[in-house]
Amino acid sequence: MVVILGVSTVAVYEFIAYKLYQKLDRQMITLADAAAHSLLTIKADAKAISRRTPRNLDYDDDLDIPWQDLHNNYQSVEWFDANGRLLGNAGRYIPQIPFNPNIKTSQKEKIRSIIIPVYSASFIPEKKQLQGYVRVNESTENLQEELDRLMWGFSCGGLIAVILTGIGSWWLTRQSLKPVEQSFQQLKQFTADASHELRSPLTVVKTSVEVMMNHPERIHPNDEKKLKAIASATNQMTRLVEDLLLLARTDTTQTLTFKWVSIPLDELLEDLIDLLQPQADVKGIILKSEIPEEVFVKGNPVELKRLFSNLLENALQYTPTGGTVSVGVVRRDRFVFVSVNDTGIGIASEDIPLVFNRFWRADKARSHREGGLGLGLAIAAAIAHTHSGEITVKSQVGVGSSFQVRLLAVLKTY
Repeated sequence: MVVILGVSTVAVYEFIAYKLYQKLDRQMITLADAAAHSLLTIKADAKAISRRTPRNLDYDDDLDIPWQDLHNNYQSVEWFDANGRLLGNAGRYIPQIPFNPNIKTSQKEKIRSIIIPVYSASFIPEKKQLQGYVRVNESTENLQEELDRLMWGFSCGGLIAVILTGIGSWWLTRQSLKPVEQSFQQLKQFTADASHELRSPLTVVKTSVEVMMNHPERIHPNDEKKLKAIASATNQMTRLVEDLLLLARTDTTQTLTFKWVSIPLDELLEDLIDLLQPQADVKGIILKSEIPEEVFVKGNPVELKRLFSNLLENALQYTPTGGTVSVGVVRRDRFVFVSVNDTGIGIASEDIPLVFNRFWRADKARSHREGGLGLGLAIAAAIAHTHSGEITVKSQVGVGSSFQVRLLAVLKTY
């Protein structure tokens, strides 16, 4: 928009300047044609008295030129013979400009000059002889001042137009986004409401299945597999509903109602490692940690435990047998950096910006993780955000991945 306006302004300015200079040239040519009638008289007079210096003709009423224009418009007229010798001049504004008959129109500083040749009168073009030249000069100061004022007006008008256009665009954008924002809010509200309402019937189904499975004597052998499938699906649905409800809460101000306390992060991570150690042993994965003592952060312990649990479970799921998963904690200034590194299958570089999107999973990873919902990393990122933190990832296919969480550190409290 600004570029188009700027190009248009320059184009209009150049067009107007071109037209004004054309008009000025026509006026100067008219004056030169009028002064050309006096060339022979001035030439004969100079020859009769052998005049060597140019004659000033400002007040010679015999000359057929508009004297009023000469005095009011800062113009001047100069007469030259065929050899370029100055014979006389008239006018209020007579500049000292070298005479060059080969240049018909010239502009030097703020003076514009036009030269026309004068020939003897004859009906046969071949018999016309060059008698001399007439040069008309005029100051372009007034014209340039008008053009400067025009450019100043264009600049001010363009600035006002840009400001008004920006305000109008912002207002129109806001108006056009209102339906989208309203739909988005309704979608978030629906997700929260649906997740909340689904918890009760899922709890009933889960409890009923658990009661039935606690009394195997009442179950027909053909129905045992069906009940296990129902129990597995119910657990998966329950986890999905809990994840959606958590994400819906992080999208609203409900997260502000969390009671934040000072948390010993080293103890929280050690407990998680002990909890997930059996899972690592089953898969033959080395699970190790490098955690300094007494590292404290402020936040909600349940949510932070879920954040690092999701990262560790994700690392264990995508690391093959014989691989390594490590947890490291480093404190720098007022921040604590927690790294979860693995030697798993890795993530393609084009997929890294998508790993924290909800329900996203790389196609190549689907067969490596059963029951995954694609919400674990999205939840981890949401929890880190609600704790004024940040989570980043570095990965290379076939080498492994490294997730780093940055949180605010706090002093130990007693």
